[in-house]
Amino acid sequence: MPYTPKVGSSISSLDTPSMIVDLDLMESNISKLMSQLLPTGVNIRPHLKTTKSAILAQRLNKAGAKGGCVAKLSEAEVICDLGFTNLLITCEVVGERKVERLVELFKKYRSIRIVVDSEIGASKIDEALEKSGIGEPIMTLIDLDVGLHRTGVQPGEPAQKLASHVDGLKNLNLIGVQGYEGHLQHVHGREERKNSCLESMAILTQTADALRKDGHNIEVVTTGGTGTAEFCVTVPGITEVQPGSFLFMDTDYRNAVGTFYSNSLSILATVISKQGPKAVTIDTGLKSLTTDSGLAECKTLGYTYGVLGDEHGSLMWTDGPDLDVGDRVEMLPSHIDPTINLHDFYYAHRNGLIEEIWPVDARGKVQ
Repeated sequence: MPYTPKVGSSISSLDTPSMIVDLDLMESNISKLMSQLLPTGVNIRPHLKTTKSAILAQRLNKAGAKGGCVAKLSEAEVICDLGFTNLLITCEVVGERKVERLVELFKKYRSIRIVVDSEIGASKIDEALEKSGIGEPIMTLIDLDVGLHRTGVQPGEPAQKLASHVDGLKNLNLIGVQGYEGHLQHVHGREERKNSCLESMAILTQTADALRKDGHNIEVVTTGGTGTAEFCVTVPGITEVQPGSFLFMDTDYRNAVGTFYSNSLSILATVISKQGPKAVTIDTGLKSLTTDSGLAECKTLGYTYGVLGDEHGSLMWTDGPDLDVGDRVEMLPSHIDPTINLHDFYYAHRNGLIEEIWPVDARGKVQ
């Protein structure tokens, strides 16, 4: 019989490594975010690059969100085909093959939104849409650099010039601006993070105002992440925020922004070898937990994690209960998004009993 975990089973029946979600904690995270942000009147468009899941997109919208974001076109292809189509692709769509795929996606799903930060990128999409004969323009936002220096046109004259160019294209419908202050998401110290965020928001909203004065239709001003959304929604002119990691959290976010949201996702691991009186090996290494934001942590305090390669990790301790071969532990990821991309399924449990199993629909979709 193939290995097929079942709803209703205990998480103790799962093979490891397995990605598990505490539903009580996750639902509390959703409730906290919606209670904090919805009363401001700013729309919440969760970033699905975290979850890569159509089921969770629907769940968030049922709780009060409006639409969703994805980072990549290939994520949009998968999520749309699963029935969730109100998506903003937050990364520029550039390259002949990718533009061809965008056209095919737009043929099927007219609610797709894109961003551009260059005249050449916008023109290539316009030309491809013209050749397609669709006859309907795609909703487009100007991607603005508000300090991250990753993508985005510079504010001021460059942004105004690009907006005029986009407005002159038949097959692109300029509807707004995007500015992501990703460099501020993990700034430690609430006041420093807030003040820096408000500086970025000033760049974004002033640019939106300048474009309106130039006669452009700027309805959407979208921004923000888990570490800054609470500040973004206080700024007049911001219409939409894009938090994603709040749903599950990770140790990097927790260390930066505190424990308002709970770490609801963990990786269940098994001790497979004893390497000393206070040292064991678990079956969870680089192929289960990422290290770009530091090392994962054991959910049970007192154990220190180390990487032993692709498939293995170590846990060491000085005090506390000893671990032995066959024991189970839960590991908290340091960076939630790339960790989720390593796994096929979420096993969502309540009090240790599996209630739902969700596929990671867009796993590996990085194009």
